[in-house]
Amino acid sequence: MASEASTADMAMAEATPDQPVRREDRIVSLDLIRGVAVLGILWANITAFGHPQAAYAWPEMLPGGGNAADDAMWLFQYIFIDGKLRGLFTLLFGAGVYLFMERAWARGSSRWLQARRLLWLGAIGLTHFFFIWYGDILFLYAMSGLLSLMFLKRSIKTQFWLGISLYLLGGALFTLMLGGQALMEANPQIEGAEGVMAFWEEMRAGVPAKVAVYSTGSLTDIWGYALAEYPKLLLNHPFLVITETLPLMLIGMALFRWGFFEGALDRAKTIRWSWIGIAVSAALSLPLGLWVMDQGFPQILTQFAFAGPSHFIRLPMILGFAGLLTAYAPGIVATGIGQRLVAAGRAAFTNYLGTSVVMMFVFHGWALGLFGKLHRLEMLVVVFAAWAVMLLWSKPWLERYRYGPLEWLWRCLTYWRLFPLKR
Repeated sequence: MASEASTADMAMAEATPDQPVRREDRIVSLDLIRGVAVLGILWANITAFGHPQAAYAWPEMLPGGGNAADDAMWLFQYIFIDGKLRGLFTLLFGAGVYLFMERAWARGSSRWLQARRLLWLGAIGLTHFFFIWYGDILFLYAMSGLLSLMFLKRSIKTQFWLGISLYLLGGALFTLMLGGQALMEANPQIEGAEGVMAFWEEMRAGVPAKVAVYSTGSLTDIWGYALAEYPKLLLNHPFLVITETLPLMLIGMALFRWGFFEGALDRAKTIRWSWIGIAVSAALSLPLGLWVMDQGFPQILTQFAFAGPSHFIRLPMILGFAGLLTAYAPGIVATGIGQRLVAAGRAAFTNYLGTSVVMMFVFHGWALGLFGKLHRLEMLVVVFAAWAVMLLWSKPWLERYRYGPLEWLWRCLTYWRLFPLKR
């Protein structure tokens, strides 16, 4: 046992900072899941890339209102995509924070190295947020990651149950807050309803200005709009940190330490419980989504379904996706598409930010000018084209270079050293 531990410590120590982790030492399921997640996040985000933020959850904000295909796509995404891929990515980020620290500890470094790494991530995230796309998650991850450093050396059970508790608390807060507002939407005579409706009306009133600047403005016009309007969106971040991002990171840390992503748990049970989690989540989401559709997508009710009870419901599917991808990883990575998904996961940082840059050229008025013009089914064409690009470039790049471009930059900033990029 001692020799095995020392061998593992040596492998971790050799992996960073001068060299990427050797292929035989990588946890392939992490790369695979990260690759699937970074592709899936684009599907989840595509509506917010091409339309005002409200359209992300509310089909009525699409051009001319939603059509039957939009409604069907909304329902499918509501059940299987929205929140699930972001949650999967967040689990992986939490696991990655702990994995980084394992290797740092093996080399004699402290959590301050991780803190510096996360501060650089936050700076990159804010740049992304203001100058590329307001839907950035990197700054949120940096804030949550810094908080997670307080819990690195807590027991696995503490990390897991603290994560679960905070996540459930978040679901309760979202459900109560939005549920009360949805009740006022349906019964405007309730005391306080007038103020709530005025808030949502004010939000809708600002949509034409955003559509105008994004569909016809120059890049500097868009930057000016973002710098003026988006700082207030950051006020939501502390709430999101505590209610979703930090909890999922802590759960991801605990799962990693349990050996979940390395297949240490019983494979048959992992597969069985993963399918049960996915099925239960889908079975609970379907009637809720159909109810909202039947009501004609009232704005607050739609937001309630999207972020309230679904907060609870999506967790079994997030864990189910993670379980199935981990269990089936050896077979998947043996295929050509599996190898490309792994490569996309190894370059997930570059793929995530690179996708945002590409979407600027697709949707902004100074480029192709498709902002506010495509319906959900049409936007899937953009998604599939971007997937093809991610899968095509990542593998040949990593065969020639040690890291993805932004992965390399982040590593150099973290250690404040210039590392070789070419193999």
